[in-house]
Amino acid sequence: MLTKENVIDALEHVQDPELNRSIVELNMVRNINIMEGHVSLEVVLTIQGCPLKAKIQEDIESSLRKIGALSVSLKFGSMTKEERETLTKVLKGNATTETGMPKMLAPDSGVKFIAITSGKGGVGKSTVTINLAVALARLGKRVGILDADIYGFSVPAMMGITQKPTMIDQTVIPVESHGVKVMSMGFFAADDNPVMWRGPMLNKWIKNFLVNTHWGELDYMLLDLPPGTGDVAIDVAAMIPQGKEIIVTTPHNVASFVASRAGAMAKHTKHEIVGIIENMAYFEEQDGSKNYLFGKGGGEMLAKRLGTEVIATIPFSNRKENNDANVFDEESYIGETFASLAEDLVNQS
Repeated sequence: MLTKENVIDALEHVQDPELNRSIVELNMVRNINIMEGHVSLEVVLTIQGCPLKAKIQEDIESSLRKIGALSVSLKFGSMTKEERETLTKVLKGNATTETGMPKMLAPDSGVKFIAITSGKGGVGKSTVTINLAVALARLGKRVGILDADIYGFSVPAMMGITQKPTMIDQTVIPVESHGVKVMSMGFFAADDNPVMWRGPMLNKWIKNFLVNTHWGELDYMLLDLPPGTGDVAIDVAAMIPQGKEIIVTTPHNVASFVASRAGAMAKHTKHEIVGIIENMAYFEEQDGSKNYLFGKGGGEMLAKRLGTEVIATIPFSNRKENNDANVFDEESYIGETFASLAEDLVNQS
Protein backbone atom coordinates (compact mmCIF):
# COMPACT_ATOMS: atom_id res chain seq x y z
CA MET A 1 0.00 0.00 0.00
CA LEU A 2 1.35 3.41 -1.01
CA THR A 3 1.97 5.95 1.75
CA LYS A 4 3.21 9.53 1.77
CA GLU A 5 6.46 8.23 3.25
CA ASN A 6 6.85 5.88 0.26
CA VAL A 7 6.29 8.77 -2.12
CA ILE A 8 8.76 11.06 -0.33
CA ASP A 9 11.40 8.32 -0.25
CA ALA A 10 10.97 7.74 -4.00
CA LEU A 11 11.20 11.45 -4.80
CA GLU A 12 14.41 11.82 -2.77
CA HIS A 13 16.13 10.42 -5.86
CA VAL A 14 14.61 12.95 -8.26
CA GLN A 15 16.89 15.93 -8.76
CA ASP A 16 16.35 19.43 -10.03
CA PRO A 17 18.41 19.12 -13.26
CA GLU A 18 19.93 22.59 -12.89
CA LEU A 19 20.73 22.55 -9.17
CA ASN A 20 21.60 18.84 -9.03
CA ARG A 21 19.88 18.57 -5.66
CA SER A 22 16.91 16.44 -4.59
CA ILE A 23 13.53 18.11 -5.09
CA VAL A 24 12.64 16.90 -1.60
CA GLU A 25 15.76 18.48 -0.10
CA LEU A 26 14.90 21.72 -1.92
CA ASN A 27 11.35 21.64 -0.43
CA MET A 28 9.77 21.58 -3.88
CA VAL A 29 7.24 18.80 -3.16
CA ARG A 30 3.87 19.81 -1.73
CA ASN A 31 0.30 18.55 -1.21
CA ILE A 32 0.75 14.81 -1.66
CA ASN A 33 -2.52 12.89 -1.91
CA ILE A 34 -2.95 9.15 -2.43
CA MET A 35 -6.21 7.43 -3.31
CA GLU A 36 -6.35 3.75 -4.25
CA GLY A 37 -2.91 3.79 -5.86
CA HIS A 38 -3.42 7.10 -7.67
CA VAL A 39 -0.98 9.82 -6.58
CA SER A 40 -1.45 13.57 -6.95
CA LEU A 41 1.06 16.18 -5.83
CA GLU A 42 2.32 19.69 -6.46
CA VAL A 43 5.89 20.56 -7.38
CA VAL A 44 6.98 24.14 -6.74
CA LEU A 45 9.65 25.17 -9.25
CA THR A 46 12.34 27.75 -8.59
CA ILE A 47 10.97 30.04 -11.31
CA GLN A 48 7.97 30.22 -13.58
CA GLY A 49 8.59 28.67 -16.98
CA CYS A 50 11.43 26.45 -15.77
CA PRO A 51 13.06 25.20 -19.02
CA LEU A 52 13.55 21.68 -17.63
CA LYS A 53 10.04 21.18 -16.23
CA ALA A 54 9.38 18.30 -18.64
CA LYS A 55 12.47 16.47 -17.38
CA ILE A 56 11.35 16.86 -13.76
CA GLN A 57 7.87 15.59 -14.60
CA GLU A 58 9.26 12.56 -16.45
CA ASP A 59 11.56 11.65 -13.53
CA ILE A 60 8.76 12.03 -10.96
CA GLU A 61 6.33 9.88 -12.92
CA SER A 62 8.98 7.21 -13.50
CA SER A 63 9.99 7.11 -9.82
CA LEU A 64 6.42 6.83 -8.55
CA ARG A 65 5.42 4.14 -11.03
CA LYS A 66 8.38 2.07 -9.84
CA ILE A 67 6.89 1.96 -6.35
CA GLY A 68 3.45 0.97 -7.62
CA ALA A 69 1.60 4.19 -8.45
CA LEU A 70 -1.19 3.45 -10.94
CA SER A 71 -1.25 7.06 -12.14
CA VAL A 72 0.41 10.34 -11.29
CA SER A 73 -1.35 13.69 -11.39
CA LEU A 74 1.19 16.48 -11.23
CA LYS A 75 0.58 20.19 -10.74
CA PHE A 76 3.36 22.76 -11.07
CA GLY A 77 3.69 26.00 -9.13
CA SER A 78 6.58 28.39 -8.49
CA MET A 79 8.37 29.52 -5.37
CA THR A 80 7.50 32.80 -3.70
CA LYS A 81 10.08 35.58 -3.54
CA GLU A 82 10.77 34.69 0.09
CA GLU A 83 11.26 31.01 -0.76
CA ARG A 84 13.71 31.89 -3.53
CA GLU A 85 15.66 34.12 -1.14
CA THR A 86 15.86 31.26 1.35
CA LEU A 87 17.01 28.88 -1.39
CA THR A 88 19.67 31.35 -2.52
CA LYS A 89 21.03 31.57 1.02
CA VAL A 90 21.20 27.79 1.21
CA LEU A 91 23.03 27.54 -2.11
CA LYS A 92 25.48 30.31 -1.24
CA GLY A 93 25.93 28.99 2.28
CA ASN A 94 27.20 25.71 0.87
CA ALA A 95 29.43 27.38 -1.72
CA THR A 96 30.99 30.40 -0.02
CA THR A 97 33.10 31.16 3.04
CA GLU A 98 32.16 33.59 5.81
CA THR A 99 33.91 36.34 3.83
CA GLY A 100 31.72 35.64 0.80
CA MET A 101 34.44 34.10 -1.37
CA PRO A 102 33.78 30.78 -3.14
CA LYS A 103 34.95 27.72 -1.25
CA MET A 104 36.13 26.32 -4.57
CA LEU A 105 38.96 28.88 -4.56
CA ALA A 106 40.46 27.39 -1.40
CA PRO A 107 43.62 25.39 -2.15
CA ASP A 108 42.09 22.34 -0.44
CA SER A 109 38.73 22.52 -2.29
CA GLY A 110 39.62 19.69 -4.63
CA VAL A 111 38.77 21.79 -7.70
CA LYS A 112 41.59 21.88 -10.25
CA PHE A 113 41.79 25.20 -12.10
CA ILE A 114 43.31 25.23 -15.57
CA ALA A 115 43.55 28.52 -17.45
CA ILE A 116 43.78 28.28 -21.24
CA THR A 117 45.71 31.25 -22.58
CA SER A 118 47.52 32.51 -25.67
CA GLY A 119 49.61 35.43 -26.79
CA LYS A 120 47.24 36.50 -29.56
CA GLY A 121 43.74 35.82 -30.79
CA GLY A 122 42.81 33.49 -33.60
CA VAL A 123 44.97 30.55 -32.55
CA GLY A 124 42.09 28.32 -31.41
CA LYS A 125 42.25 28.89 -27.66
CA SER A 126 38.48 28.55 -27.18
CA THR A 127 38.39 25.43 -29.37
CA VAL A 128 41.02 23.88 -27.11
CA THR A 129 39.09 24.93 -23.99
CA ILE A 130 35.76 23.39 -24.98
CA ASN A 131 37.23 20.17 -26.36
CA LEU A 132 39.46 19.58 -23.35
CA ALA A 133 36.48 20.24 -21.06
CA VAL A 134 34.26 17.83 -23.00
CA ALA A 135 37.01 15.19 -23.01
CA LEU A 136 37.29 15.46 -19.22
CA ALA A 137 33.50 15.20 -18.89
CA ARG A 138 33.54 12.06 -21.07
CA LEU A 139 35.92 10.56 -18.49
CA GLY A 140 33.24 11.11 -15.84
CA LYS A 141 34.72 14.28 -14.37
CA ARG A 142 32.55 17.18 -13.22
CA VAL A 143 33.67 20.10 -15.33
CA GLY A 144 32.90 23.80 -15.60
CA ILE A 145 34.02 26.42 -18.13
CA LEU A 146 34.30 30.05 -17.14
CA ASP A 147 34.46 32.00 -20.39
CA ALA A 148 36.61 34.80 -19.00
CA ASP A 149 37.36 36.22 -22.44
CA ILE A 150 35.21 39.23 -21.61
CA TYR A 151 35.87 41.01 -24.91
CA GLY A 152 35.82 38.02 -27.26
CA PHE A 153 33.42 35.58 -25.60
CA SER A 154 32.65 32.72 -27.97
CA VAL A 155 32.18 29.57 -25.86
CA PRO A 156 28.32 29.57 -25.82
CA ALA A 157 28.10 29.86 -29.61
CA MET A 158 30.84 27.28 -30.16
CA MET A 159 29.08 24.79 -27.89
CA GLY A 160 25.73 25.35 -29.59
CA ILE A 161 24.13 26.95 -26.52
CA THR A 162 21.09 29.06 -27.34
CA GLN A 163 19.36 29.27 -23.95
CA LYS A 164 20.06 31.79 -21.21
CA PRO A 165 21.07 30.76 -17.68
CA THR A 166 18.32 30.46 -15.07
CA MET A 167 18.38 33.17 -12.40
CA ILE A 168 17.23 32.43 -8.85
CA ASP A 169 17.30 35.78 -7.12
CA GLN A 170 20.92 36.90 -7.62
CA THR A 171 22.24 33.39 -8.14
CA VAL A 172 22.92 32.17 -11.68
CA ILE A 173 22.58 28.52 -12.69
CA PRO A 174 25.15 27.76 -15.42
CA VAL A 175 23.96 26.27 -18.68
CA GLU A 176 25.06 22.70 -19.32
CA SER A 177 26.19 21.49 -22.75
CA HIS A 178 27.99 18.25 -23.65
CA GLY A 179 28.11 17.45 -19.94
CA VAL A 180 29.96 20.70 -19.11
CA LYS A 181 28.63 23.64 -17.07
CA VAL A 182 29.22 26.95 -18.83
CA MET A 183 29.17 30.57 -17.69
CA SER A 184 30.01 33.44 -20.03
CA MET A 185 29.59 37.16 -20.53
CA GLY A 186 28.00 36.13 -23.81
CA PHE A 187 24.83 35.20 -21.89
CA PHE A 188 24.41 38.79 -20.68
CA ALA A 189 25.78 41.06 -23.40
CA ALA A 190 23.35 42.25 -26.06
CA ASP A 191 24.09 41.07 -29.59
CA ASP A 192 26.95 42.93 -31.28
CA ASN A 193 27.37 45.33 -28.33
CA PRO A 194 31.03 45.65 -27.33
CA VAL A 195 32.12 45.27 -23.71
CA MET A 196 34.20 48.34 -22.93
CA TRP A 197 35.52 47.74 -19.42
CA ARG A 198 38.84 47.80 -17.70
CA GLY A 199 40.39 47.06 -14.31
CA PRO A 200 37.83 47.18 -11.47
CA MET A 201 34.79 46.36 -13.62
CA LEU A 202 36.49 43.31 -15.11
CA ASN A 203 37.58 42.12 -11.68
CA LYS A 204 34.01 42.54 -10.40
CA TRP A 205 32.54 40.41 -13.18
CA ILE A 206 35.07 37.63 -12.81
CA LYS A 207 34.31 37.49 -9.07
CA ASN A 208 30.57 37.53 -9.79
CA PHE A 209 30.95 34.61 -12.15
CA LEU A 210 32.63 32.66 -9.36
CA VAL A 211 30.67 33.87 -6.31
CA ASN A 212 27.14 34.22 -7.69
CA THR A 213 27.09 31.14 -9.91
CA HIS A 214 25.86 27.85 -8.48
CA TRP A 215 28.55 25.57 -9.90
CA GLY A 216 27.78 22.67 -7.58
CA GLU A 217 30.49 20.05 -7.12
CA LEU A 218 33.31 20.32 -9.66
CA ASP A 219 36.51 18.40 -10.33
CA TYR A 220 37.86 20.79 -12.97
CA MET A 221 37.28 24.44 -13.79
CA LEU A 222 38.66 25.57 -17.14
CA LEU A 223 39.05 29.30 -17.69
CA ASP A 224 39.14 30.61 -21.26
CA LEU A 225 41.26 33.73 -20.74
CA PRO A 226 41.54 36.68 -23.12
CA PRO A 227 44.70 36.57 -25.25
CA GLY A 228 47.67 38.48 -23.95
CA THR A 229 48.62 39.70 -20.49
CA GLY A 230 45.89 42.18 -19.57
CA ASP A 231 43.72 42.86 -16.53
CA VAL A 232 41.75 39.61 -16.58
CA ALA A 233 44.85 37.43 -16.60
CA ILE A 234 46.31 39.42 -13.70
CA ASP A 235 43.07 39.19 -11.67
CA VAL A 236 42.72 35.45 -12.28
CA ALA A 237 46.29 34.89 -11.12
CA ALA A 238 45.57 36.84 -7.92
CA MET A 239 42.26 35.07 -7.23
CA ILE A 240 43.48 31.55 -8.07
CA PRO A 241 47.15 31.30 -7.10
CA GLN A 242 46.97 27.48 -7.25
CA GLY A 243 45.82 27.55 -10.89
CA LYS A 244 47.74 26.00 -13.76
CA GLU A 245 48.00 27.18 -17.34
CA ILE A 246 48.00 25.68 -20.82
CA ILE A 247 49.35 27.95 -23.56
CA VAL A 248 47.97 27.65 -27.09
CA THR A 249 49.94 28.69 -30.16
CA THR A 250 50.16 27.93 -33.86
CA PRO A 251 53.39 26.76 -35.49
CA HIS A 252 54.01 30.25 -36.88
CA ASN A 253 57.08 31.81 -35.30
CA VAL A 254 55.33 35.16 -34.71
CA ALA A 255 52.44 33.50 -32.82
CA SER A 256 54.97 31.50 -30.84
CA PHE A 257 56.99 34.61 -29.98
CA VAL A 258 53.91 36.53 -28.81
CA ALA A 259 52.70 33.52 -26.79
CA SER A 260 55.99 33.53 -24.87
CA ARG A 261 54.79 36.71 -23.11
CA ALA A 262 51.76 34.87 -21.75
CA GLY A 263 54.11 32.13 -20.56
CA ALA A 264 56.43 34.64 -18.92
CA MET A 265 53.47 36.13 -17.08
CA ALA A 266 52.37 32.69 -15.89
CA LYS A 267 55.81 32.17 -14.40
CA HIS A 268 55.79 35.64 -12.86
CA THR A 269 52.45 34.92 -11.14
CA LYS A 270 53.70 31.49 -9.95
CA HIS A 271 51.19 29.59 -12.09
CA GLU A 272 52.50 26.22 -13.19
CA ILE A 273 52.60 25.81 -16.97
CA VAL A 274 51.13 22.42 -17.80
CA GLY A 275 52.46 22.62 -21.35
CA ILE A 276 52.05 23.96 -24.87
CA ILE A 277 49.32 22.98 -27.32
CA GLU A 278 50.30 23.59 -30.94
CA ASN A 279 47.04 24.13 -32.82
CA MET A 280 46.56 24.21 -36.62
CA ALA A 281 49.84 22.32 -36.84
CA TYR A 282 49.24 20.97 -40.35
CA PHE A 283 46.56 20.02 -42.86
CA GLU A 284 46.37 16.41 -43.95
CA GLU A 285 45.88 16.07 -47.70
CA GLN A 286 43.79 13.32 -49.26
CA ASP A 287 46.90 11.24 -49.98
CA GLY A 288 47.89 11.39 -46.29
CA SER A 289 50.71 13.89 -46.73
CA LYS A 290 50.96 16.83 -44.32
CA ASN A 291 50.79 20.41 -45.51
CA TYR A 292 52.35 22.73 -42.93
CA LEU A 293 50.39 25.87 -43.76
CA PHE A 294 51.81 27.94 -40.87
CA GLY A 295 55.31 26.52 -40.95
CA LYS A 296 56.84 24.18 -38.40
CA GLY A 297 58.47 24.27 -35.00
CA GLY A 298 56.65 27.13 -33.29
CA GLY A 299 55.33 24.97 -30.47
CA GLU A 300 58.68 23.33 -29.78
CA MET A 301 60.42 26.71 -29.86
CA LEU A 302 57.93 28.13 -27.33
CA ALA A 303 58.21 25.07 -25.08
CA LYS A 304 62.00 25.33 -25.06
CA ARG A 305 61.85 29.04 -24.25
CA LEU A 306 59.51 28.43 -21.30
CA GLY A 307 61.13 25.25 -20.02
CA THR A 308 58.08 23.06 -20.66
CA GLU A 309 56.87 20.62 -23.35
CA VAL A 310 54.39 20.33 -26.19
CA ILE A 311 51.56 18.25 -24.70
CA ALA A 312 49.39 18.06 -27.83
CA THR A 313 49.66 18.76 -31.55
CA ILE A 314 46.31 19.51 -33.17
CA PRO A 315 45.96 19.54 -36.98
CA PHE A 316 43.38 21.46 -38.98
CA SER A 317 40.10 19.62 -38.69
CA ASN A 318 38.39 17.64 -41.39
CA ARG A 319 34.80 18.79 -40.90
CA LYS A 320 33.50 15.61 -42.53
CA GLU A 321 34.63 13.73 -39.42
CA ASN A 322 32.42 15.76 -37.10
CA ASN A 323 28.72 16.17 -36.49
CA ASP A 324 29.52 19.37 -34.60
CA ALA A 325 31.78 22.02 -36.10
CA ASN A 326 33.52 22.81 -32.82
CA VAL A 327 33.16 19.85 -30.43
CA PHE A 328 34.98 16.93 -31.99
CA ASP A 329 33.57 13.40 -32.03
CA GLU A 330 35.27 10.94 -29.72
CA GLU A 331 36.16 8.71 -32.67
CA SER A 332 37.80 11.44 -34.75
CA TYR A 333 41.57 11.85 -34.69
CA ILE A 334 41.33 15.23 -32.97
CA GLY A 335 38.76 13.91 -30.50
CA GLU A 336 41.13 11.07 -29.61
CA THR A 337 43.96 13.57 -29.17
CA PHE A 338 41.94 15.56 -26.66
CA ALA A 339 40.86 12.34 -24.92
CA SER A 340 44.50 11.35 -24.51
CA LEU A 341 45.35 14.81 -23.17
CA ALA A 342 42.46 14.65 -20.68
CA GLU A 343 43.63 11.23 -19.46
CA ASP A 344 47.14 12.60 -18.96
CA LEU A 345 45.79 15.51 -16.90
CA VAL A 346 43.72 13.18 -14.73
CA ASN A 347 46.69 10.86 -14.18
CA GLN A 348 48.88 13.79 -13.16
CA SER A 349 46.42 14.84 -10.45
